[in-house]
Amino acid sequence: MKINVVQPKTNVGKAYIFSFTTSAEELDINVSQYTIDGNVDIKGEVLYTGTCFRISGDISFTKSFQCDRCLEYFSQKQMLSFLEECKAEVSDEDVGEEVICFSGNEVDIANLIRETILLSQPLNNICSPDCRGLCLKCGANLNDEECGCDRHIVDPRLAALQKLLNKR
Repeated sequence: MKINVVQPKTNVGKAYIFSFTTSAEELDINVSQYTIDGNVDIKGEVLYTGTCFRISGDISFTKSFQCDRCLEYFSQKQMLSFLEECKAEVSDEDVGEEVICFSGNEVDIANLIRETILLSQPLNNICSPDCRGLCLKCGANLNDEECGCDRHIVDPRLAALQKLLNKR
C-alpha cells in the first residue's frame, strides 16, 4: 500500500484522497484471539504541510471472535482512525520523534495499518459491555436464561464467620 507523494509535495496545504482494499493475510495479521473476515478497507488523505506529509484516515473491517465471558461467537464491524506524519529526510531535530521516514516518491503505509489494527484490539474480547457471562456453578449462559443457582460467593477472609452462621 504505497501512496504517491509527488502531487501533494507540489501543492502545500492541499489534501489528496486515497483508498485501498486489502486482506488480513496481505497485512500479515494472524492472531489466535480473533479473525478478520473479508476485506480491510482503508480511506484517507495525504497533506503536505511544507515540512512533512500528514497521512490520516479510517480503517474498516469485520472482526469475528469468541466472547471471553459467554463463549458465544460474534462478528463485529470495527472502524479505526489513524494519523501519522512522514518525512523524506531526517534532520537532527527529528531524532527521538515518532516520524515515519521514507525515500523516493512513495510512502508505504502497510506497517502503519497493521500496527493500528493490532494495537487497537482490547485484551479481552467481549460481545457487549453488559455481557453477563456463564454461571459459575452450572455453566448456563446468563445472557439467555437465569439458571437459579446460588452464585453468592463468600469472601474467603470471612468464610469462618459464614460457617458459624450456618451452624445456627
